[in-house]
Amino acid sequence: MEIKKYPNPDPNGRPLVDCLGCGERKELHAKGYCNKCYKNKIWKPRIMICKNCGKERPHKAFGLCSGCHTKLHHYDKTKAFNYKKWHNISLELYRKITKECLICGFDKVVELHHLDEDHKNNSEKKLIGLCPNHHKMLHDMKYSEEIKKEIGKKLNRIF
Repeated sequence: MEIKKYPNPDPNGRPLVDCLGCGERKELHAKGYCNKCYKNKIWKPRIMICKNCGKERPHKAFGLCSGCHTKLHHYDKTKAFNYKKWHNISLELYRKITKECLICGFDKVVELHHLDEDHKNNSEKKLIGLCPNHHKMLHDMKYSEEIKKEIGKKLNRIF
């Protein structure tokens, strides 16, 4: 079956066709379908076992599922974007501050804490890194004074 193609007013665009799926005149993607109909009706992702997680999932790239591909190949970009969005600081500053817990020196999982509890104030002097235990204790009424004293000792100032 011959697919009738129409000229596209956009000189850089693909030819227009009457889509076999929706019937609208849109840019040709493949096999007489527009992009949306082709993705919904014709194209099926290849299912494979992910090299990283071992689960049966649609293939993304490099033998990985979408989640593992993002985690292994784009994690720094994702983290940099999120730190900029959530804390308005660079990834380098975040890593510097969260290198280790200020109180105990734990360096595996370290969270960012705002000393003045103003999340819009992101100056380096107002941010510290705390392990999840000390961070939780700081926000718990039972232990907050104790943790504040420890932070004050470490920073050589009253907190």
